Amino acid sequence: MRIVKEADVRKNEILDAAGILFSKKGYENTSVSDIMNAVGIAKGTLYHHFKSKEDIMDALIKRETDVIFLRAKKTADDKSIPVKERIIRTILAFHVDTEHMEGQRMMEQLHKPQNTLMHEKTKKIVFQGVPPILAGIVMEGVQQGIFETSYPLECMEMALCYLDVMLDDNLFELTQAQCQDKIQAFLYHLERLLGTGKGELASFEKALAGRQAE
Repeated sequence: MRIVKEADVRKNEILDAAGILFSKKGYENTSVSDIMNAVGIAKGTLYHHFKSKEDIMDALIKRETDVIFLRAKKTADDKSIPVKERIIRTILAFHVDTEHMEGQRMMEQLHKPQNTLMHEKTKKIVFQGVPPILAGIVMEGVQQGIFETSYPLECMEMALCYLDVMLDDNLFELTQAQCQDKIQAFLYHLERLLGTGKGELASFEKALAGRQAE
């Protein structure tokens, strides 16, 4: 008997199977037939929900990044948290949750050579979406007289670039001491980018270091 499932259920089944296959075989080495066989569906069913393998990849990236962005936006909008603390908490909220299987698979996928396209697409989404959210907090801080900068968006773009590249263990195999130095340097220069007093963000070093160690 043919089983008909709701569109969202079927789409998520396809994405779940694709995520596992991309992790094991890599995006480039996974075929549409591999995904169909893993889910147990016909070609017509798959193409009813997705136009191509790249479309599946885009949907998989969006599913994970939507969760991250929602979490970060919730933190950014919480006015009960002081501005300085909120900007650090929001940065931490963008960290992919590797405690859950989907987050683990995503990080595994992104750092494999055969998944370069996935990596590039994810980076594009992050670098387009993250700085504006952080810039909103910076602008709030400027209005309160806490920060002093004419370039809130560009400040956050520069900060994100540093965190993304220099603290990426898949690019640089940093020792714990080196990682700590990088975080100290990040906070030191972030203070200057934002126009705060020296040492005003230093108290957040432990939080950043703890998240980086996960």
